[in-house]
Amino acid sequence: MADESTQIAVDHYTADEWVAESTASEVTSLRSSINDYIYENGRRYHAYHAGSYWGSNDEKAMDALDISHHVYMLLLRGKLHLAPIPNEVNRVLDVGTGTGVWAMDFADLHPEASVIGTDLSPIQPAFVPSNLRFEVDDCCDDWLYEKPFDFIHARGLFGCVSDWDRFYKQALQHLVPGGYLEQVEWSVWVDSDDGSAKGTKMDESGHISLEAAKKFGKSLQTVNEMEENMKKAGFTDVTVHTFKIPVGPWPQDKRLKNLGRYQRLVWEESLEMWVMMLWTSILGWRREEVELHLMEVRNELRNSKIHAYQIAYVFLLPYSKSFIDSIPGGFAMDENQPSRQYRYESTI
Repeated sequence: MADESTQIAVDHYTADEWVAESTASEVTSLRSSINDYIYENGRRYHAYHAGSYWGSNDEKAMDALDISHHVYMLLLRGKLHLAPIPNEVNRVLDVGTGTGVWAMDFADLHPEASVIGTDLSPIQPAFVPSNLRFEVDDCCDDWLYEKPFDFIHARGLFGCVSDWDRFYKQALQHLVPGGYLEQVEWSVWVDSDDGSAKGTKMDESGHISLEAAKKFGKSLQTVNEMEENMKKAGFTDVTVHTFKIPVGPWPQDKRLKNLGRYQRLVWEESLEMWVMMLWTSILGWRREEVELHLMEVRNELRNSKIHAYQIAYVFLLPYSKSFIDSIPGGFAMDENQPSRQYRYESTI
């Protein structure tokens, strides 16, 4: 697959055409403590390791995550992954599974595989493929899985991990020979080929969030730091695919126009989820100040003169025998070691 990082041609609308385009309809049984959600500023947050993640997990956030999954599918032209894994795999891990939609799709397509989806929030559906289970877990903790995986998938972990070196080492330690780790991330700031996004509230929002995340202790510059962190962990055999995701239906290309339409919807549904906790709890903004700023961002999302896009990266990281050999004493799974993850059937 060729990378799609070239300049995007802009489509030209009349005022009436843009208004029509812009106003179209786009618009478990488990420990009780894990379901004792935290409520702040009108949003609901996870209770397990409360405060370790900035995103809310309420219904609006869940809808936004599902729309984001559709954007990722459009971006990868209908593929769930780019890693060259075989048609039949035994064990698969989806880190930060969110609503579980990627894990469910993968489990449906690979009935022979045993699929595990992990997240801080038990917001996944109760009725899932029989070869899939969800677990409440924090990927920043020790990984205590009893057996290694053929494929580890991670997506949208920006601002979730404070020690990426440790994350990558644990992931590679839990891969079988020939296995792959695939990580997909997009930038939290916008850019534009013609400079139309510079100085906008959209642009400003990204920089404010970067500042907040730095104080929070978990960087939001994941797309710029992944490759360096992978190499720091000891790996050099990394494949990178780069894409542009337009925000809004401004591109001339029909596929990119459709992609941008959905990404604009992601923004509209996600803005509060992305910033409310970081800007209020970390930066000290009042809720009213956040909402006023986001109102201006929403206005810009409907401005046909702003040709903003985000950068997305897909990193493919294969099993490294040299890394495993470099671990003092080697590495071996202890099949008698109990798993720490909590298993449940979601009731949400």
